[in-house]
Amino acid sequence: MNKRVQAFLAKMQEKELDGIIINNLKNVYYLTGFWGSNGTVFISRDRQVLVTDSRYIIAAKQEVTGFEIVADRDELAVIAGIVKDMGLSRIGFEDEISVSYYHRMQAAFEGLDLLPQTQFVEALRMIKDEKEIATIRKACSISNQAFHDALDFIKPGKTEIEIANFLDFRMRELGASGLSFDTILASGINSSKPHAHPMHKPVELGEAITMDFGCLYDHYVSDMTRTIYLGHVSDEQAEIYNTVLKANQALIDQAKAGLGFCDFDKIPRDIIIEAGYGDYFTHGIGHGIGLDIHEEPYFSQTSKEVIKSGMVLTDEPGIYIEGSHGIRVENLVVSVKDEQEGFLHFDSLTIVPLDPEPLNVDIMEERDKQLYNEYQAMVYKTLSPYLDDEEKKWLLNETRAI
Repeated sequence: MNKRVQAFLAKMQEKELDGIIINNLKNVYYLTGFWGSNGTVFISRDRQVLVTDSRYIIAAKQEVTGFEIVADRDELAVIAGIVKDMGLSRIGFEDEISVSYYHRMQAAFEGLDLLPQTQFVEALRMIKDEKEIATIRKACSISNQAFHDALDFIKPGKTEIEIANFLDFRMRELGASGLSFDTILASGINSSKPHAHPMHKPVELGEAITMDFGCLYDHYVSDMTRTIYLGHVSDEQAEIYNTVLKANQALIDQAKAGLGFCDFDKIPRDIIIEAGYGDYFTHGIGHGIGLDIHEEPYFSQTSKEVIKSGMVLTDEPGIYIEGSHGIRVENLVVSVKDEQEGFLHFDSLTIVPLDPEPLNVDIMEERDKQLYNEYQAMVYKTLSPYLDDEEKKWLLNETRAI
């Protein structure tokens, strides 16, 4: 029995359930290793069953161990038969199912207690194991490289859609199986929309260009955002860029054991509020990622939960000035533990140079400069062994200390 099923069973016992039906296909994959468009899992203390249809039966037999595999299109009838044979009565199910499917369940399990479960598997998925982190790291390496390559492609006159398509196709060329989400690429006034759609608008000198994108690799996602500038940067743009970057780095700087979900949001938000831009930071600081691009944990300002080692999180403060421009900087980080003390720091999975051009060094505090230089040095140290002499020269300039 794999560790994920063991954790599942322990949680099921805490909730005093006899068994649980899992329909969410990503949760099915998480528990079994089976990937397909039709799959339902039933887990009880004594039996673990995967029900799929004949299209996937060969793949299921190849991919899944530790589960009975049944080929049948009426999964509820199969599971109802198992429940009856075992004399079970308290059956959990994921509460995201449709009303019509729930009515089918009521008919199939008439007379039994059907008990909705919220985020049952998703809560287990919050903590990634070493294999998951390695897979996400690989996904990040693909999107990191695509960004580096896009910097050569981006020129005045290229349209937002052309640049977005370049990123999308480049990630596939580098080994991605798909996109984490539709690429967000916005220039000039469009960048004031946090989730703008790419348009047939040419990018122009003096504009901010925000790129938020990611890829799928072996079912896991990456996610990163960078704002770059073409040509001249105004004083206002530099001030806002400095503020957003300070907020992004402060969260990493203040990581410690016991850091709360509320702190994860509060630390960067307070910096933006103090700078006078609180009303222009209109979304949460971040979220978990994994099999989904948005998954637990989320960071409510009233939450009492704390960051635990093994969480993979986005750190993405932004400021958006309607009618002018927007700036967002997003790194994907993994919380790392010390063997004795638990979670202590974040490691960045986003290894992409920060744009030095919009920085106003004169208004940066010494600690902010230090954090900036440490990140840039890490980027150079990590990437330079894989580059030729010309590429190293370029990267050295992009990651130069301030």
